[in-house]
Amino acid sequence: MHNESIPFDPARDPIALGMSGALDGNVARFAQPRGPDLLRRSGALDAWVTLRMRHGVWPYARVPEGAPGPVAEVAEHNGQATRGINFASHDYLSLAAHPAVHEAARRALCDAGPHSAGSAVLLGNTGHSQVLEAALGALLGLEQVVLFPTGWAAAFGAITALVHGADHIVIDTLAHASLRQGAAAATRNVLVHRHLDCDHVREQLARIRAADVVNGILVVTEGLFSMDADSPDLPLLQHLCREYRATLLVDVAHDLGALGPGGGGVMASQGMTGRIDIVMGSLSKTFATNGGFVACAERSARRQLQLFAGPHMFSSALSPVQAAVATASLGIATSAVGDALRADLLRNAVELRALLGAAGLHCLGGPSPIVSVWTGSEASARVAGMLLAQEGVFVNPVEFPGVPLGAARLRLQLMAQHASGQLRRGARLVADACTRAGAGRPARAMGQERHRG
Repeated sequence: MHNESIPFDPARDPIALGMSGALDGNVARFAQPRGPDLLRRSGALDAWVTLRMRHGVWPYARVPEGAPGPVAEVAEHNGQATRGINFASHDYLSLAAHPAVHEAARRALCDAGPHSAGSAVLLGNTGHSQVLEAALGALLGLEQVVLFPTGWAAAFGAITALVHGADHIVIDTLAHASLRQGAAAATRNVLVHRHLDCDHVREQLARIRAADVVNGILVVTEGLFSMDADSPDLPLLQHLCREYRATLLVDVAHDLGALGPGGGGVMASQGMTGRIDIVMGSLSKTFATNGGFVACAERSARRQLQLFAGPHMFSSALSPVQAAVATASLGIATSAVGDALRADLLRNAVELRALLGAAGLHCLGGPSPIVSVWTGSEASARVAGMLLAQEGVFVNPVEFPGVPLGAARLRLQLMAQHASGQLRRGARLVADACTRAGAGRPARAMGQERHRG
């Protein structure tokens, strides 16, 4: 058990001998290098990354061989490959391997070719894309849908198209970087509220409206937060937006299709399907392809997005193959087969969290495809991730800028097709690796540390 674990000390731990420098520091140190040569002034960053790669604690250059699945062959930066349990890919309903999805891709490739060959407003929005727009609109209960080349593009494009410099944004402190960077690009009037704190949202909305009754306010949150596996009170947030004449945007990248009745995500679980002002998301977590979307009920807002969301207007549209794969995946996700896959996925989440908890680890949030194991220390997360890779268990050690400094964790992502034996072996090895790396914090202190600053 290591609820009361001793903080990892590289100077005393035999694992860390010879790793001097590889476990120190963080990306924040290198964020704004100085010097006139833009191409060479990042030399210190390159040296630090190279040092971490040499010692096996730089997990961000791994390459899977073959399609994502519960078991994967993964090559390190040096070419050495290991076969093991894959908790590092997002294919929540295991649709990337579904025969109907593969057949949809083959048909689209034969019928329409591999390339959209243009922006969505310049002959790039194919018939396959129009079918996908309609299917997404039906699932979300919002008929005005705009497609984007990625989920990131959808988030950034939606905010920068709808918000101008005099408007205001109220955004959750743990919102995804695409949302935060979109907010920063759209207006200087950005207020950050405490994570999931609706009272704080109300205070900020009241303060804005007391000084400005003319301009718009966009409240930004997520259906399922990808690092903490928790969700906001969507009915209350939408009510607050109505009260203060604000607009609510919810990013459903990680929950749509994977959770909720009929695959409707957290919105469906909370009875808010069709009742959220703006919904945006990604196709890459559950729907077996890349791409993103923004949906709302107002046709005028759709026009604004089409013409002023740069990633939509000035990027090539989704390919016919991508659109067809997403449509086929969405059809499965909203069927009885999808219900069964979601049940398998949730069962896996409950089992893995129980196994990790019994081993003394603290899992953030609640049962979902995302299981985040708290480490706090960046050094502990790096060492634990290295040890797991050596044992053939692939997880995502996450540190700044993915999470705040001092809030590192191991993020495990589940699939419907993970087997119980894989969960048991994975949990045992995660617990062993965390013990050896000194990972973990008492649950009573964890929340205070995580939200410090």
